[in-house]
Amino acid sequence: MLKTILTTLLILSFNIVSHAKTLKVGLVLDKGGKDDKSFNSAAYVGATKAEKDFKIELKYVEATDTNAVENLLRSFARKNFDLVIGIGFGQKEPVKKVAPQFPQVKFAVVDSEVSLPNVRSLLFEEHEGSFLVGALAAMASKTNAVGYVGGMDIPLIRRFAMGYAAGAKYVNPKIKITENYIGVTGEAWNNPAKAKELALSQIASGTDVIFVAAGASNTGVFDAAEEKKKLAIGVDSNQNWIKPGVILTSMMKAVDVAVYDTIKETNEGKFTPGIIRYGLKNKGVDYTLDQYNEKLITPDMKKKVEEIKKKIIAGQITVPDYYKKK
Repeated sequence: MLKTILTTLLILSFNIVSHAKTLKVGLVLDKGGKDDKSFNSAAYVGATKAEKDFKIELKYVEATDTNAVENLLRSFARKNFDLVIGIGFGQKEPVKKVAPQFPQVKFAVVDSEVSLPNVRSLLFEEHEGSFLVGALAAMASKTNAVGYVGGMDIPLIRRFAMGYAAGAKYVNPKIKITENYIGVTGEAWNNPAKAKELALSQIASGTDVIFVAAGASNTGVFDAAEEKKKLAIGVDSNQNWIKPGVILTSMMKAVDVAVYDTIKETNEGKFTPGIIRYGLKNKGVDYTLDQYNEKLITPDMKKKVEEIKKKIIAGQITVPDYYKKK
């Protein structure tokens, strides 16, 4: 009898150990790579924090070519990774194609909506955060002229632009806004030389604050602003530290939080498919204020932008959304 009980306990113990396997997470970054100091960097930070906190197995790859994304996603799935995360709008179609082929694998995609039973879509209200930095740009401008440099000319990046322009005009209805885009292919995310050229052109026409949403190309705008003693606004991650005194603020998207939370919930067996939205209300987007830009944002500016934020959250200000443009 005792032998039977011991045997049963050993079998139960083995089953418990075998089921408590380490979660395997695959992260597919886009062309900007983990060192873009922006979107991909934020995703990488969130994933590596989860790796440390939950002792998961994390592997990441950088898609040097958009056409390679599908194969990279499929490779992780074939190797029995439990969760595969795609970073960026360009991964929407590849995820739509690969996820149904591996129903046992969980997928997440940032900045794209994919309606499948094993996919979580992580979406951000970029226009809300852009409205805030647009308001700050108008407050900081001495020439009544602000600019925007977008990376790839796509609806997502125009969504930033529309929110930014609306925020600037909310503060100063007569302000001039110049808008340029680096390109129409994925190369736009990694072309700081072109970004700098566009920024210098805007500055030459009187612009003194430029918001840039262009991944690794952002540094070109920062360099132009520093050279000409103007101001720039960063995006996605807090980029204030890159050039203290030059970067007015950053429109931050909590991509790190979205990635971290998705890994955490998957590790706890709480993964759910569907859409999760991050906006001002749940601190998914915001402007940044720290030791690197505190001298650029006066107490009056901070007070005003905080009032604007509260009004957006309360529904008293409706921020125009490029996605809903008629």
